[in-house]
Amino acid sequence: MYTPSYFRETRTEALHGLMLEYPFATLVTHTAAGLTANHLPFELVDGVLHGHVARGNELARMDGAEVLLVFRGPDGYITPNWYPSKHETGREVPTWNYAVVHVHGRLRVIDDAAWLRRLLETLTDHHEAGQPQPWKVSDAPADHIDKSLRAIVGIAIAIERIEGKFKLSQNHPAANRAGVIRGLRERDGDGDAELARLIARQEDAHP
Repeated sequence: MYTPSYFRETRTEALHGLMLEYPFATLVTHTAAGLTANHLPFELVDGVLHGHVARGNELARMDGAEVLLVFRGPDGYITPNWYPSKHETGREVPTWNYAVVHVHGRLRVIDDAAWLRRLLETLTDHHEAGQPQPWKVSDAPADHIDKSLRAIVGIAIAIERIEGKFKLSQNHPAANRAGVIRGLRERDGDGDAELARLIARQEDAHP
């Protein structure tokens, strides 16, 4: 991934934070047919990413394969009209702000019903936490859960290498970055508020 130095994010808490906040990743593998991408939610546990796939998924037969996971945070178009410097000199152009984390590792396939049940309970509890009446795995009939567990396998990927690119207007002066935050909040389109918060957090971390 091309990453100029001012966009390179190396803080573990920032990288893991994005993966926890945006856990739906693209998992890329190389197969006999070429590159293949799957899209899956993951749970980060002590530096290892846990997930599951259907037994029919080719990943269930790729134990030991080298993989790349791409976690994508908020992103959005940035108009030069938000930069004070544009109104002073006119010498600005549009861009796109975004944050991504790439994880490299090897796939481990786990065919263990108890491990899978613990994973499903963890994932469910995590994502149901904001519901008025959170659903639990135990709410479903036991035979239905047993049948569902037989249809999937677990996957685990220990993080061997991780890289982050947080392109959040760091190459602009503080006044322009403030203009971007203000512009995103005013536009308030899909993901704009999240992107503005991320830029503001970056400002707090690197004043």
